[in-house]
Amino acid sequence: MRHRRNTTKLKRTASHRRSLLANLACSLIEHGRIRTTLAKAKALRPVAEKMIGLGKRGDLHARRQAVAFLRQKDIAKKLFDEVAPLSKDRPGGYCRITKLGARMTDSALMAIIEWVDQPADTAVVDAEPAAASEAEAPAEKNAEAAVAE
Repeated sequence: MRHRRNTTKLKRTASHRRSLLANLACSLIEHGRIRTTLAKAKALRPVAEKMIGLGKRGDLHARRQAVAFLRQKDIAKKLFDEVAPLSKDRPGGYCRITKLGARMTDSALMAIIEWVDQPADTAVVDAEPAAASEAEAPAEKNAEAAVAE
């Protein structure tokens, strides 16, 4: 029974899940919004909100906790210097999840997760870049061929 169990396992081991959530959090901090599956977005939201909480606290211990989880010093610096100050007056609810519908290839439910206080001009970054690069590769070749002619 899963009474009072809050963690979504995402069919991964604990270490794999921790790495996945750290990588998704880094991408969210770096780009401001990412496109991923709905289950991963729902699992990422509490992690991202805790990172904003650390960023708002801003002391040395919070910085060390953020670097320990994210494992990227430059992303942690961006979290503390750029992302967290935008939410300084907000008491919670820093992330927004927007459902997109099913993905064509495997019918996985997709979503966009983004910061609520982020400027609106940020582009959507795909959390699974391998699938996006395969779809864009023929279009880039056709564009290069048209320019060459």
